[in-house]
Amino acid sequence: MKRRNFAHRPGCAVEATLDLIDGKWKGVILYHLQDGAQRFGELRRRMPGITQRMLTKQLRALEDDNLVIRKVYAEVPPRVEYRLSETGESLRPVIDILKAWGESHQKRLSCAPASDKVASDRAA
Repeated sequence: MKRRNFAHRPGCAVEATLDLIDGKWKGVILYHLQDGAQRFGELRRRMPGITQRMLTKQLRALEDDNLVIRKVYAEVPPRVEYRLSETGESLRPVIDILKAWGESHQKRLSCAPASDKVASDRAA
């Protein structure tokens, strides 16, 4: 995936970071890989809303950006594992802060459990 040139622009560091983890799934994939190396099927089970095609596409993009390492084992059937690279590991504090922020604002976010949303809607 070709990256945009963010040099000499206000906020370029923020733009560059967000460009690496943009979209709905990359941050979620990085979050799950913080638990260690995982196979494709494990990641797919942890993210029931993602399609196989989209997971493949996002993993390839993360690999192209050197955030994820793909390791293929010479076995029959072939086994492939994904893990965070050193650069991917350096995003751990960012992902953890995003998770903490989401938990503290969960009641007003659309991903809040149904019972919490009903209670907050009634209070409003």
